[in-house]
Amino acid sequence: MQQQLIVIGGGAAGFFCAVNAARMNPSVKVLLLEKSNKLLSKVKVSGGGRCNTTHACFEIPELVKKYPRGQNFLKKSFHQFYTKDTIQWFEERGVELKVEEDGRMFPVTDNSQTIIDCLLKEADKYKVAVQLQTGVTAIQKQENKFELQLTNGNRIFADFVCIATGGFPKATMFDWLTSTGHTIATPVPSLFTFNMPGNPITALMGVSVERAIVKVAGTKLQEEGPLLITHWGMSGPAILRTSAWGARELADKNYHFTILVNWIPTYTEQILRDEWQEIRERAGAQKLGSKNPFALPNRLWLHILQESEIDAECRWSDLPSKQQNRLIKNLTAHEFSVKGKTTFKDEFVTAGGIVLSEIDPQTMQSRKQPGLFFAGEVMDVDGITGGFNFQHAWTSGFIAAKAIASAS
Repeated sequence: MQQQLIVIGGGAAGFFCAVNAARMNPSVKVLLLEKSNKLLSKVKVSGGGRCNTTHACFEIPELVKKYPRGQNFLKKSFHQFYTKDTIQWFEERGVELKVEEDGRMFPVTDNSQTIIDCLLKEADKYKVAVQLQTGVTAIQKQENKFELQLTNGNRIFADFVCIATGGFPKATMFDWLTSTGHTIATPVPSLFTFNMPGNPITALMGVSVERAIVKVAGTKLQEEGPLLITHWGMSGPAILRTSAWGARELADKNYHFTILVNWIPTYTEQILRDEWQEIRERAGAQKLGSKNPFALPNRLWLHILQESEIDAECRWSDLPSKQQNRLIKNLTAHEFSVKGKTTFKDEFVTAGGIVLSEIDPQTMQSRKQPGLFFAGEVMDVDGITGGFNFQHAWTSGFIAAKAIASAS
């Protein structure tokens, strides 16, 4: 009798599990269920529609540092399948990836459809059956088979089940999984932008700096990277990384906190004070508004002058010490009050999910229910922005597929 694997979730992790299990063991019948009417929707929108497939990080100890949650678990799983394997897997199927300056990797076509088409072609080739608009409401183990209750009222049976539903924003949405005996780490948003309602900086929407340091006051949270000013506050990699590392801490603060931004990370406040006289002498009789010695975007520089109560027409040589101190402070530790968050585009990620101690990192199999597997974000693993969440999706999907293919 042919054994059946049912994969729940048609995202990157679920798809990767389905196509690899079908390829590695053609005697397994694979059915993929997706509750929406779209497959691979996150793959489609990721990286501005280009699909940030993975990240050019080839040392496992370095790679695991990019995951705020799940590092020890990933140390074990990445030894089986990681960045190099992802690149090779896609290359063998005619999809070449390229590396951008910041390490993110995209298909050379710069089009996420390339990745989608590759996966769909594999599904076709290995006869993976796909059912859209079919959600699962309950899973029960009946003797040696799993019984799945579907949203359309039907029941289906499987020998193996891989859950790859992605994260859920609310703990109650995991209820159908807790009934299988699993524990949930409470979900909280992980990648989000910072809202600063009413702050005059929002008038500079669209202005970005290539390097800034963002520190959350009163915590150890500090990240460096590009920063983008938006019409609701701040975004960009420096902010998104801070939100990922601070997911639980910032949720506890109900997203009300203060950040300090250093717009010129080559200086600390002290170094800038020490060098100020020299900077000032070099600028001499020039006006502050037209002489910006820190290569900051002009609109931002003028805004910082205004915040420091300095007239743009004032000459460097005439700058009063009170305003000078304020300017130094605003350049290296500009204070902003954050009140709320906005989910980052469609690339939302949640921290939380199935507790990792209940999953075997070598196989992705549940330690509670033999035959039940997990892949992707449904587990309590999440990475910072830059292709790391996809890498975990490919890794966990592949490992689950391999374990299922050899067990059937």
